[in-house]
Amino acid sequence: MGLSVIGSIFNITGIAINRYCYICHSFVYDKLFKPWNTMLYVCLIWVLTILATVPNFFLGSLEYDPRIYSCTFAQTVSSSYTITVVVIHFIVPITVVTFCYLRIWILVIQVRRKVKSEMKPRMKPSDFRNFLTMFVVFVIFAFCWAPLNLIGLAVAINPTKVAPNIPEWLFVLSYFMAYFNSCLNAVIYGLLNQNFRKEYKRILMSLWMPRLFFQELSRAATECPKSKPSPALNNNNQMRTDTV
Repeated sequence: MGLSVIGSIFNITGIAINRYCYICHSFVYDKLFKPWNTMLYVCLIWVLTILATVPNFFLGSLEYDPRIYSCTFAQTVSSSYTITVVVIHFIVPITVVTFCYLRIWILVIQVRRKVKSEMKPRMKPSDFRNFLTMFVVFVIFAFCWAPLNLIGLAVAINPTKVAPNIPEWLFVLSYFMAYFNSCLNAVIYGLLNQNFRKEYKRILMSLWMPRLFFQELSRAATECPKSKPSPALNNNNQMRTDTV
């Protein structure tokens, strides 16, 4: 669970930095995010994720919590460590992501104003849709995880007074919101991305009318159409000097 939670926020931060460089600094993007560099960035994110979970085994901060019927991070074991976890695993990443997306939004507004007087738009619609999708993912992630982290921060500041006064229903609700965030990502991608909507529709049709689905697959196999590259979610390789 720790790897999933910390990995999610670190990956969202990495994606925000990537989108910031891609849109706001497109001329140096290809130098910063070459294939090998990108692989190293991804590996670095997961190495930091693994290292971030190690202190839990030395401090004994993983305990069974009867309120949520689960073994989880105990916020009252160490006040200093809880504050460190909230700051490094939530506040700092959220601050970085907020900065990146605010800069992107400012640039988008400036570009839209200039586009009105120009013949050719400087930002591709696909780039804006991809940015909007990841921005919504970030906003919902911050909204779902903020209550649990704020409760942890309050408990860490004054454990003896704050911890006993937190209602059980509020703590359980904050955990429910945090877990529910993972369920919302599929809905976000389905609503905001045309490729996901198309495939979701195809899956539902195959479940509702499996015979037609298999007939379509058989017909496609016999016709052997020319293969075309599938559209990627991020058109990084198509970025040229005509974009922002």
